[in-house]
Amino acid sequence: MVKIVVTGIGLVSALGGSLEDSWRNLIAGKSGIRLHQPFPELTPLPLGLIAEQPSELTMLTRMVVASALQDSGLVAPLADCAVVIGSSRSYQASWEMLARQMYNANHFPVSSFGNWLDILPHINAIAAARQIGASGIVLAPMTACATGIWSIAQAAMLIQTGQCQQALAGAVEAPITPLTLAGFQQMGALAKTGAYPFDLHREGLVLGEGAAVFVLESAEFAKQRQAKMYGEILGFGLTNDAYHSNSPEPEGKSAIAAIKQCLERSCLTPADIDYIHAHGTATQLNDQMESIVIQRLFPQGVAVSSTKGSTGHTLGASGALGVAFSLMALKHQILPPCLGLQQPEFDLDIVTAARLSKIRQVLCLSFGFGGQNAAIALAR
Repeated sequence: MVKIVVTGIGLVSALGGSLEDSWRNLIAGKSGIRLHQPFPELTPLPLGLIAEQPSELTMLTRMVVASALQDSGLVAPLADCAVVIGSSRSYQASWEMLARQMYNANHFPVSSFGNWLDILPHINAIAAARQIGASGIVLAPMTACATGIWSIAQAAMLIQTGQCQQALAGAVEAPITPLTLAGFQQMGALAKTGAYPFDLHREGLVLGEGAAVFVLESAEFAKQRQAKMYGEILGFGLTNDAYHSNSPEPEGKSAIAAIKQCLERSCLTPADIDYIHAHGTATQLNDQMESIVIQRLFPQGVAVSSTKGSTGHTLGASGALGVAFSLMALKHQILPPCLGLQQPEFDLDIVTAARLSKIRQVLCLSFGFGGQNAAIALAR
């Protein structure tokens, strides 16, 4: 198999406008979650906003793509670089704005639809390809909250099958819209004060904005250009519950299958994993299912944390942020904390404060609506 390495990372989150800022604040035990009221018709809620007002998808994408390229030492144009950038919400904010204009005007204002082709779900990935001058393969995965890991996995497959030597991969999410907030609130899934993954008194998820994009390369290609390497992608597992539109299958059978698939492809055993970056949404059902899965598969004492107590739940981008933080954990040999945890409900070794640790292999998990399960293994 072709070895695949990560040579560049671009990241923006509620914790900071760069990978370094976000990592520093995460390790310091800080949270980017604040009480906000971005829409007057909705009550104030804890949210992980990057600025004072909701961010715009195109702007976030440009930022992280430029940062990833700069970090990797590459210069556009990159004609042969594949682009795999996903989002679970994509341009939903723009579509909601069009709908409001139609409703207020009480008719279809033709002038408002001039740019509708520019806000189709896959156009963000096309725009990223344009930004770097790529004219090869472009993919735009949409697999709910598993989108980030799905995107990285698809990019890795393109390199493994010889379709390219380099790929830009990740996910971008700007999900703070009236419909998204109202929808999650109607489900009873939103927290009222903050995100507390795996806590006995967890309230639900806190929505956050964020993006993480990676430069993936074959190890041979990266060595030829003497690129620095954050780590290696060992393997991944992707499954679906085929169970329910938003509830995970209670026993986590399909999630277990995804993790086993990932470990087998990575030539690892559960005992080889030093750290698990959990999905950890702080919702009742997800945390319960994920805890069952970890307890059944892994030896007691494996370090676990979820960074959503710091960034909020960035939906489709959450797995990409998790991979970025996992690679930083490998680089610095520091386990990131699970902020917000006061009274654990589950018998897991949850990291409550950043600590030094010998980390060789890590596992990053994502579980999305519709039963989308994704796991990815990374190594130094």
